[in-house]
Amino acid sequence: MTLAHTQPQALEFECETGNYHTFCPISCVAWLYQKIEDSFFLVIGTKTCGYFLQNAMGVMIFAEPRYAMAELEEGDISAQLNDYDELKRLCLQIKRDRNPSVIVWIGTCTTEIIKMDLEGLAPRLEAEIGIPIVVARANGLDYAFTQGEDTVLAAMAHRCPSEAPSAAAEKEERGGITKLLNFGRKKEEVAASESDYVDHPPLVLFGSVPDPVVTQMTLELKKQGIKVSGWLPSKRYTELPVLEEGYYVAGINPFLSRTASTLMRRRKCKLIGAPFPIGPDGTRAWIEKICSVFGIEPQGLEEREAKIWQSLEDYLQLIRGKSVYFMGDNLLEVSMARFLTRCGMSVHEVGIPYMDKRYQAAELKLLEQTCHEMGVPTPKIVEKPDNYNQIQRIYQLKPDLVITGMAHANPLEARGINTKWSVEFTFAQIHGFSNARDILELVTRPLRRNSSLKDLGWDKLVREEASLT
Repeated sequence: MTLAHTQPQALEFECETGNYHTFCPISCVAWLYQKIEDSFFLVIGTKTCGYFLQNAMGVMIFAEPRYAMAELEEGDISAQLNDYDELKRLCLQIKRDRNPSVIVWIGTCTTEIIKMDLEGLAPRLEAEIGIPIVVARANGLDYAFTQGEDTVLAAMAHRCPSEAPSAAAEKEERGGITKLLNFGRKKEEVAASESDYVDHPPLVLFGSVPDPVVTQMTLELKKQGIKVSGWLPSKRYTELPVLEEGYYVAGINPFLSRTASTLMRRRKCKLIGAPFPIGPDGTRAWIEKICSVFGIEPQGLEEREAKIWQSLEDYLQLIRGKSVYFMGDNLLEVSMARFLTRCGMSVHEVGIPYMDKRYQAAELKLLEQTCHEMGVPTPKIVEKPDNYNQIQRIYQLKPDLVITGMAHANPLEARGINTKWSVEFTFAQIHGFSNARDILELVTRPLRRNSSLKDLGWDKLVREEASLT
């Protein structure tokens, strides 16, 4: 009698011909202007773009945000006005009112259609007004709204210095992460902590995450003796990380394939292809891959992950054995599917607007492995899904939860299907060991809410209304 080793079931990929039902990528301004504190974002588009930004970010109006709309009028579109003079006037006004360290021009669909030469105008204007101008074409021709960040970071990668600063004053100015980690500590303690690091090539992480997550992930790597040389984007434009040829880079978000390509091809960096640090399993795999590249034996990760899973048990009891369906919106779907599979859920289908199989190769492999270990079928991954077909499949499969874009949530809820807005995962802190609880809080909220409503007889009323429509 021989022992047969079963192989993990291969993932099935399919491509439909649906529309991209996601926000416009210019919405990346909402989180990037808050992350890069000395920046100003100028969105160059029509009134439609302005209306979108007003609706998407209107709640932030009292925070005096560092972004504005340069609204194209008929004269601009018909080339009767001088683009350079108009943009110069606006940028001088921004310099006078805000004096940012960098102005980011966000191109829109209209600037693409009328072929505005933003890349040609920017260097000339930059030299004239004395403020760096970064051009990012984060327009609606992209697949998903999160790719707006990808476009901005790819443009900023070109502006990262190519050699480490030699002057002590410049080193001090660029030491944003070091200052953050060493806040309130004595010089002797700082000197002692430097000896905790292993000698390894410089590592730069890319992906816009809140400062608490930056600190958490930097400290997690420090426990393994790995020093993070910088983050792209940094808290301030003046602290952009040094990127020399041969530096190692690792992504923290699944939608940054363009930035990864720019770092490899233009800056000659070496990409660490790891799963993404979403959920305890993904975070452990991410750290282990970085350790393996640097020849470091990871310490205590198994125990750390087990402890986090133990702390999540109250949430896991609510979703274990239940099913989930992803309609596709923000390109976080594969990582989320892998994490929820590990939580004990079964994933019927992973809809995703766009799939870069090279950049997400490690994540896809981990999803296969997770399904095999949990004893559940691997989900079908549908790129560019057709929402009409998806809704028919949802009716047939009857999942316990559908994670969807905002457009489809209310219609599905009206038919008795539990939904969760995918955009909420984009804005929540979901990276690292300690933020896994926040993911499950979002996932279980509709299940907990509808369970409470069921006790009040609400589900019966919903079914009756659905049968009438």
